[in-house]
Amino acid sequence: MSDRLKIFCENTGTYIDIDGGETLGQLARKIGHDTLGLKFPEICAMVNNKNEPLQYQVFAPKMVKFLDRSSASGFRVYTRSLCMMLYCAVREVLPAARLRIVHSISGGWYCRLFSPGTDGGQETPVEITPGLLASLEQVMRRLRDADMPFIRKERLTRDISVKFRQEGLFDKVELLSTLHDLYTTVYRLGDTLDSYYGALAPSTGVINIFSLALYKKGFLLLGIDRTDPARQAEPVAMEKMYEAFNENLRFNRIIGVSNVGELNKAVISNSTARLINVAEALHDKKIASIADEISSRYHEGGARVVLVAGPSSSGKTTFTKRLAIYLLTNLLEPRMISLDNYFVNRDQTPRDHTGDYDYESLYALDLAQFNADLAALLRGEEVELPTYNFESGQRQYKGDRLRLGPNTILLLEGIHGLNPELTASIDEKMKYRVYVSALTTLSIDDHNWIPTTDNRLLRRIIRDHKYRGASAVETLRRWASVRRGEERWIFPYQENADSTFNSSLIFELGVMKDYAEAILREVPNDCPEYAEAYRLRRFLGYFLPIGEKSIPPTSLLREFLGGSSFRY
Repeated sequence: MSDRLKIFCENTGTYIDIDGGETLGQLARKIGHDTLGLKFPEICAMVNNKNEPLQYQVFAPKMVKFLDRSSASGFRVYTRSLCMMLYCAVREVLPAARLRIVHSISGGWYCRLFSPGTDGGQETPVEITPGLLASLEQVMRRLRDADMPFIRKERLTRDISVKFRQEGLFDKVELLSTLHDLYTTVYRLGDTLDSYYGALAPSTGVINIFSLALYKKGFLLLGIDRTDPARQAEPVAMEKMYEAFNENLRFNRIIGVSNVGELNKAVISNSTARLINVAEALHDKKIASIADEISSRYHEGGARVVLVAGPSSSGKTTFTKRLAIYLLTNLLEPRMISLDNYFVNRDQTPRDHTGDYDYESLYALDLAQFNADLAALLRGEEVELPTYNFESGQRQYKGDRLRLGPNTILLLEGIHGLNPELTASIDEKMKYRVYVSALTTLSIDDHNWIPTTDNRLLRRIIRDHKYRGASAVETLRRWASVRRGEERWIFPYQENADSTFNSSLIFELGVMKDYAEAILREVPNDCPEYAEAYRLRRFLGYFLPIGEKSIPPTSLLREFLGGSSFRY
């Protein structure tokens, strides 16, 4: 074997000679795009199961896998790069404006622009017009056509803080001041400097699909379609989700914690107990409001069945238990029915594209029997409820009987609650639907939001490890399948909800930090799941830890951490 340095390229399954010091981009060109077997130009790479930019230099033997934008990591790199191009355009068109990329919604990223207040006064929203968006898009297209490099640098944090302060990026300055890192990674595009918490593309020419669209008080930044990266994403109507996000954003502004820097400042000043109490009170108030609306409809002759739906680890179970308590205070008698008990026998369960049983499918449930039992209960009849034996894969009847009393209300919790086909034979008047999701409204900084998916994944990693004996590797390995199920069976129906409950808590990532980091450190670096574990650990590194002693036993977060007063 040659003594020359080599990398092992996972794409080709071969060793490649290197001199040392070449960038990943240079190595990709050396190997050849067609040989790598990618659908699109390479945008980043995994190096020893860590995501790295193509600007990364290789000085030692490595295992390398080149990725394009069709991969999850590649999609994130594409999106971050697109955000920097937008920021460059804002600096050119409106040099004094402050860009906030608020959150992901409606197929894109919701953005706002603000003008600084005079004499230190409060900033004011910039009116978004078609002409303004056209000007921003024109600059972004010019950047794309120029194929300018995203230049990655590591600099002393104190020097970067000075630069950011000069640019008015005070949110970034505040975050850096709480982390105490000696060096900070930044990117430069032309004369624009910014920080993004992950790799960017090698150059703007790779970011070739995008547009801007008017939306509410701001605009949508639209990139590539997740399901077909050759197409641009199209806006999707999400009015109820927008209102749910906005309600919590207003709350964040009132309590003065909108980003991680401000949250870390609350930790440093020892004021997190107040933050926890107020956030928990907000949950209580919202659940009580939903219970009051359900009760009102019930007394008007409707809402006999409450359907609670939401994606994995959104907190549906605790929400349903807390809702039941508030319904009791309204003199109603809640009774719960588990949709899991209506699974078809295992030999009739549909299979997914890999041939495994697809328990996420609507058709894993016996819809005919479920609807027949519901209809009978609503007619006042007594029904024997089934139990599903997960060991044998068979439905059983053990004499568990139910008849609705004069004030009884049914609570059904499951991922398909908002799908009209689940309760197709039940009068719409008799149903009340609630959508539960952890709509994270905290941002890392103005240009880096926190994906709701990451929040839920961290909850699930902790819960699976604590209560189901599952390692982080197992949870991470299943997550892609879970997400596919959500995209198919949950998200298309979320706007059917009568009420939306945002289960996120502004302090929770600080509380989950120590739990999750310890579990994620157990993921070995020689397995593919290490890449995601490493990314999540880096993400959690931006948070200062928050103790859990002030979190009440009824908190939704207790469903994942333990210490709940509810039984699960």
